[in-house]
Amino acid sequence: MCILSSAIKASNFVTGVDHVFMLILGISFFFLIGLTLTMVYFVFKYNKKKNPVATQIEGSTTLEIIWTVIPVILVLIMFYYGWSGWAPMRNAPKDTFNIKVVARMWKFSFEYENGKLNDTLLVPQNKAIKLSLNSLDVIHGFYIPAFRIKEDIVPGRVKSAWFIPQMQGNFDLFCSSYCGMSHSYMINLVKVMPQEQFNSWYIDTTKLVASSTESPTASGQRIMKSIGCFACHSVDGSKLVGPSLKGVYGHKVTVTTGNQEREITADDEYIKRSIYDPNADIVKGFNKGLMQPYKGQLKDADVAQIIQYLKSLQ
Repeated sequence: MCILSSAIKASNFVTGVDHVFMLILGISFFFLIGLTLTMVYFVFKYNKKKNPVATQIEGSTTLEIIWTVIPVILVLIMFYYGWSGWAPMRNAPKDTFNIKVVARMWKFSFEYENGKLNDTLLVPQNKAIKLSLNSLDVIHGFYIPAFRIKEDIVPGRVKSAWFIPQMQGNFDLFCSSYCGMSHSYMINLVKVMPQEQFNSWYIDTTKLVASSTESPTASGQRIMKSIGCFACHSVDGSKLVGPSLKGVYGHKVTVTTGNQEREITADDEYIKRSIYDPNADIVKGFNKGLMQPYKGQLKDADVAQIIQYLKSLQ
């Protein structure tokens, strides 16, 4: 939840976008009120009591030109101001702080140039931030209402967005494109911090050292959480988008391979193949194509830690 009562100048794009919005809203209200009053006036002026015999009114070339030219001019004005507000969003300055954004069902994750990963977008105040936007599965919408930033993230295409956060605080970050069952839960935060505070967080390697000394089981759980596995797979036996992970390791699983149904044991090789090529063996009762392959995103060492975590879910 945004902690601000007003989002004015939360980013460098707020003023431009709001001016365009108010211009279009003002024009729309002017014509809404004007046309409504005109119609009400005509209802009383030309009702049946005052005009028992209908009168044929000939067209007016002058009037036709006026109500064609005026809307065209208004549309061009709105287009000009809209373009003026949109064009700067396409041209990021050279000295930006770069962050990689990865969208998947159903979460955003943020990767910094020093290797840090985070579920909250932490950024320094008054610094130009450039985001590299990637989707691993379906179309997502990267939307920060307070910053007036929205960009669709299309699978297979790397897109970008930039902004300068000008006000400290926490701001909502939504997925604005319907992306499946848990779309409404795809909510993150943008935290704008003073430069000194951000620098302290950015260079702090305590968590990185801690993650390197944790147990394989804990590492596996952390990896699965970071890539969004628990959005589709439960650990308590309940059915979500994908099969539950509870008790799956070492047990028989009925799958469809190609057009053939077979029963296999969920061993190390099966888990690894399910992660790298999830459409190879489809668990009975579930649909193909719901999970994207993680080949190239996870290393064999990561998969080994995930397997250790799955072994603990008995």
